[in-house]
Amino acid sequence: MDSNQYNEYNDVSWRHVSHEGNLDDCSTIKFRSNKRNARFKGFLKGVAFILVAAVSGGAVAYYVVDTKYSKLSLVYGQNNPSMLDQSKTNTPSVDIPKNSITMVAETVGPTVVGISNKLETFFGEKTNGSGSGIIFDKKGYIVTNYHVIQGAEKVTVKLPNTSRIFDAKFIGAEPSRDIAVIKIDADSLPVAKFGDSSKVKTGDISIAIGNPLGDEFAGSVTAGIISGVNRNISIQDRTGKVTTRYKVLQTDAAINPGNSGGALCNEAGEIIGINSLKLDADENVEGIGFAITINDVKDIVGKIMAAVNITDKSNTTTKPSTDKGQSGADIGIQGRSAVPESDSGVKGIYVEEVVPNSGASQAGIRPSDIIMEIDKVRLESKIQYQELLKKYKAGDTVTCRIWRNGREFTVKIILSEKSSK
Repeated sequence: MDSNQYNEYNDVSWRHVSHEGNLDDCSTIKFRSNKRNARFKGFLKGVAFILVAAVSGGAVAYYVVDTKYSKLSLVYGQNNPSMLDQSKTNTPSVDIPKNSITMVAETVGPTVVGISNKLETFFGEKTNGSGSGIIFDKKGYIVTNYHVIQGAEKVTVKLPNTSRIFDAKFIGAEPSRDIAVIKIDADSLPVAKFGDSSKVKTGDISIAIGNPLGDEFAGSVTAGIISGVNRNISIQDRTGKVTTRYKVLQTDAAINPGNSGGALCNEAGEIIGINSLKLDADENVEGIGFAITINDVKDIVGKIMAAVNITDKSNTTTKPSTDKGQSGADIGIQGRSAVPESDSGVKGIYVEEVVPNSGASQAGIRPSDIIMEIDKVRLESKIQYQELLKKYKAGDTVTCRIWRNGREFTVKIILSEKSSK
């Protein structure tokens, strides 16, 4: 046996063996290896493998993380240090991005105003209501729900994040579709951006901004999703005689009293609807609110503005009306809004006093009459009545529909010069 082969078995124990009997019955000699040396070699191999894996893994991790945060610096700024390079700075300089709801609130919030109205019932009782509106023209034109200002003796507007309050002027309305336009005397106001509601899809993010429960919670923001598009709902007016079908967006974003007239936005900060309706609590459901689609609103507002000779192609510039009757004409009565106590009541202008020798007097109008219509335009509030008369001049003849003791009839009234009182 050569020495190299011997070295492979250098850990062998020799022992003298004796045997009596037939040599064929003798056993062969077995060599016993020392297992402790083999275990030690296996341990060394394991340690070596772990060290190699740790070194290579660390190198790969450094490359991946360094590459990842190098790419992030393209988004948040070229000069931001790597998050791994703590030796250069102790404070991360990567700004936390604002989420879409925060950005929409900051962008759209300044264009959503609070609206307050004062109503007077048949019995002279004063009541206050509130709602919201959206500035769509920098010269103070505001769109809101008609029911927010319906029957109001006076309407005021409070700008967001300020104590500034303005008296509002009624511009026009489409009562059957619950849209109205009012104006305040203010310039350089922030303007909301109208979107395209035809592009809205079920599941889109929706953000509602308004003044639920009045000024106390002005500028409240709620978020949800669009639960349905092109919903058709039917609403009856206060008389119960007229039913109007609305095409609306359905959302689960909270819409509460005072939110009416406020903005429903998408993630880009575009107005996609005007908050209008919440399903009656008697239905025992939650999370169902409705907004009039902004495409319908744009159509209605365009017609209202055109009716008062306002050109607004860019939605940022306007010019005053040049109506010849701007100074106003007069029917010849003193009155107030007729606000019905129930849905079956009559709306219009309640006649408190008739001016002697006026057109109303000559037409037979009496105190306690209610003027329901002028030239087929239904009268909903005293503000609307006053603005409507500005379209006429002294000497014009109007046809009025009158309610008297449960009977309705029409009369023709010749208008006179508006009193300077």
